[in-house]
Amino acid sequence: MKGLILSGGAGTRLRPITHTSAKQLVPIANKPILFYGIEAMKKAGINEIGIIVGDTRKEIMSAVGDGSQFGVKATYIPQDQPLGLAHCVLIAHEFLGDDDFVMYLGDNMLEQGLEGFVSEFESARAKGGKTAPTAQILLCHVDDPRQFGVAEVTKEGHVKRLVEKPKDPPSDLALVGVYLFDKTINEAVRAIKPSKRGELEITDAIQWLIEQGKTVRHEVLRGWWIDTGKKDPLLECNRLVLEVLEPRNEGSVDASSQ
Repeated sequence: MKGLILSGGAGTRLRPITHTSAKQLVPIANKPILFYGIEAMKKAGINEIGIIVGDTRKEIMSAVGDGSQFGVKATYIPQDQPLGLAHCVLIAHEFLGDDDFVMYLGDNMLEQGLEGFVSEFESARAKGGKTAPTAQILLCHVDDPRQFGVAEVTKEGHVKRLVEKPKDPPSDLALVGVYLFDKTINEAVRAIKPSKRGELEITDAIQWLIEQGKTVRHEVLRGWWIDTGKKDPLLECNRLVLEVLEPRNEGSVDASSQ
């Protein structure tokens, strides 16, 4: 399995912070946001990671390098214009090939990590049969789902329908921005058309899978999830991470010091 991290956003909602730094390199507890995503993938057993980069590619490439500091191999995939999440899958095809992969929005922060999410998908696919999933999405209960992409799910745990920012939400289950796909998604992103805002939407690609009779599973997030793309959530994320950060003493002060 491979990883695909989306790090092409300009970070306009975080200005003036992002006047001097790529938004994916803004620190949470003194560590760039992007590093948390890379480390989460490594813990989940993913060693090859493609990183979608935009205008801030030089900063990101300088910070991450070849990935060896994390124990992974990093491949950079330029996206010259923000043409949608499904477009990221389209331009990453050479890197992804026919492998299963995790797609992760680079400014996401999750408390639970990715290990369980990945293992559930792999286990479900290993069972085979007609209900073997071609995709799996991570969802979270939210107070106001009208601000998000929302999933309608069946009792069996399959996704029935996706709706983007609905006025009348079918559930309170919002898309978190972490997805698992097999190679079928490559066909889906080629089949869909741009949305009204001119982007290839990943929700449309997943809906295409559902309409083709493919199984799309879901998992509900345990713990907190924060989109760090705005200032207030960024501060809250710092607080949450610092609360559980183990103190370190990397030295000692001599008793005779004054």
